Formats: sequence, structure tokens, C-alpha cells
Amino acid sequence: MAFGFRAYWKAIRFMIEHRLYWYMLIPAVLMLIIYYMGSLVQNHHAQPDVETTNDIIWYVFYLMIEISIALLLMKFAKYLVVVILSPLLSHLSMKTEYILTGKKYPWNFKQLVSDVKRAMRIVIRNLMWEYFFFIIIYVVAAIGWEDAYQSPIFYLTFLIGFYYYGFSFMDYINERRRLTMDQSIMFVRKNRGVAMIIGAGYSIMILVPVDLSALFDYSSFSDDFAPALGRFFLNLFLWLCASLAPILAILAATIAMDDLVDLSSNEYSESEEVEEV
Repeated sequence: MAFGFRAYWKAIRFMIEHRLYWYMLIPAVLMLIIYYMGSLVQNHHAQPDVETTNDIIWYVFYLMIEISIALLLMKFAKYLVVVILSPLLSHLSMKTEYILTGKKYPWNFKQLVSDVKRAMRIVIRNLMWEYFFFIIIYVVAAIGWEDAYQSPIFYLTFLIGFYYYGFSFMDYINERRRLTMDQSIMFVRKNRGVAMIIGAGYSIMILVPVDLSALFDYSSFSDDFAPALGRFFLNLFLWLCASLAPILAILAATIAMDDLVDLSSNEYSESEEVEEV
């Protein structure tokens, strides 16, 4: 677990020193799109025509499905970022490893497609397992407490989420080490503390949604300048945190993996000298 904490501190310094913060521009645009889609879901209100008991039953059923889909989208959004940004994250991870070790990996389009497919498989697997544990914990909490969400045991769902988010980032490096998915699962399970810290940093930075109206609607400035300015800077900060989250997470994951296994010893990488010859 100490590797994970040190890795994030090193990642911040590493990003600044090597000017890798420009990579956050792509996640910044992606997060705006996700926030916009989330606002559409949040602002959608069904207009039911409820007249009979049967109408009420179907409306409740419809509402439950709608809420479930919204919750699934909110949970999946964090994984969605990993999938969409997988080419960028893979490239940034390799760039980080090169700076750390002087080793490179031969690039080709086929490998890029393979990385994206593997990232999708990992995300689907992790999402399914996370929901499996969520259901078990929720049922236990609902039995023992009046409000399941307020029970102490329910907070285990956050820890489980941290683990699987961290797993998703660490697998980029495990794929370059030519570990199979089963081998990667065993490796991350053995180093679950590191995975949880990597995932916690990512999840916390992307936790709070951004109010787009506070960023792009300036009509309230004329009526209530000080509060509107405060909301603007708060949401700007949250947006920057969310944009940096995947960048810092992949940097921290790569740095932590180098501390754990010494990535310079990877036989599938090539040194600068070998490339020049």
C-alpha cells in the first residue's frame, strides 16, 4: 500500500517535471461530454398518465428501471473513461516507462487494437464483479439496518470499487509484461493494497460531478456575483481534478509497477541502444 501512496506523490512531481499535464486536454473534453450526458439523464422527467392502479404499477416499474439505468451509467462512467482513453493511457504509460527505464516497445496498430480490446474485457469483468459484491453487501446491509446506504458495511462497496479501478490501470503495464488476464488477476490480487490506492486516487478525483451551468452560464453573475464566482471556481476545480484523474492514475500505476517489479528487466521491451543498431 505504501507503494501506492509514494507513487501518487512521485506521479505529481513526474508530471510537472516532464510537462505531461498537457495530456489532460483530451480527458477534459471527454469529461465535459460525460457531464453533459449525465445532466440530460438527471433532468429527464417522465410525464406519466396515471389513472388506474395498473398504471401506477407500470409507472413504478418504469421508474425503477430508469433509476437503475441512471445508476449504472454513473457507475460505468468511471470505467468508460478508462476504455475511451485506453489508447492515450497506453501511450502515456509507455512514455512514462521509457523515461523511467530507457526502454521502449515497438508500436503497431495491431497492438493498439489489442490493448483497447483487452481494456474493454477487463472493464466488463471488473464491472460485473463489482456489482456482484455490491448486491451481496447491499442485501446484508438492508437486513441489518433500516437504511442500507447508512450502514457501516455499505462503505465496503467503495473499497471494492477502488480495487477494481486500480486493477484497470495496472493491467496496462501487465499487458506489456505479456501477462495473461489470469496472471494479471493473480498479480493485482497479490498487490491489492497498491491497486486500492491507485483506484482510490482516481475515484476520489472524479467523484463529484461538475455543474456545467456554473461554468458556462454567466447570467447569474449580474445578480449574485460573489456566490456565482465561487460556484464557478469550485466547479472549475472539480473539472480539472476529473481531467487529471486518469492521467495521474496511469502515471502512478506505472511508477508503482516499476517499484514493484523493475520494469527495466522486462524482456519484451527494447533499449535505446538496440533500436539505434
